[in-house]
Amino acid sequence: MAERTILGWLLIGLVAGLVAKLLLPGRDPGGLAVTVLIGIAGSLLAGFVARAAGTSAGSGWASYGAATVGAVTLLLLYRLMMARRG
Repeated sequence: MAERTILGWLLIGLVAGLVAKLLLPGRDPGGLAVTVLIGIAGSLLAGFVARAAGTSAGSGWASYGAATVGAVTLLLLYRLMMARRG
C-alpha cells in the first residue's frame, strides 16, 4: 500500500512541479527538468509531513494543493541557495 501511495505522490509531484514553474516563472538553474524534480521532492515532502502530522492530504484537490505548496516552497529555497552561491 505504501508503494502505491509514494507512486501517487510522485505523479502528483510531476504536475505540482509544472504548476510551481507556472507560478514562479523565470530562469532557474537546471531548467525545467530540475524544476520538475523539485516538484516531485516537494510533493513527497508534503505527503510525509501530512502523514507525520497524523493527517492526510486526502485525495483530489487537497493532494494537488499540498504538493504544489511543497514544490513552490522547495523551488523558492532552491533559488535562494543558488543566488547565494553564484
